[in-house]
Amino acid sequence: QVQLVESGGGLVQAGGSLRLSCAASGRTFNNYAMGWFRQAPGKEREFVASISWRIGITYYADSVKGRFAISREHAKNTGYLQMNSLKPEDTAVYYCASGGCSGYVCYETREYDYWGQGTQVTVSS
Repeated sequence: QVQLVESGGGLVQAGGSLRLSCAASGRTFNNYAMGWFRQAPGKEREFVASISWRIGITYYADSVKGRFAISREHAKNTGYLQMNSLKPEDTAVYYCASGGCSGYVCYETREYDYWGQGTQVTVSS
């Protein structure tokens, strides 16, 4: 059974930083990508970042490029999203997800078959 558990969310002032973690279990993650998505109240879930677990290729949404960094640690089967220079518009529930993505990276929600429960990130102005 695949499980993804996010942690690290919280309340931060604009300009601050947070690091989200996603502890993964239940599959050979080398064959998959990990993605981060977010959903603000009243809005659709949107792509944030994706990483190929095996080769480390990364891909970002334009809205976070240069501020966020996705990474993974093989030994701990854990993915991370380092978020810097946070803005109030980054406020959302953040989800990690695992999917095939043809072995690389992808940004469509339909390409991810397992999702975590989400962690709230609130950025105050």
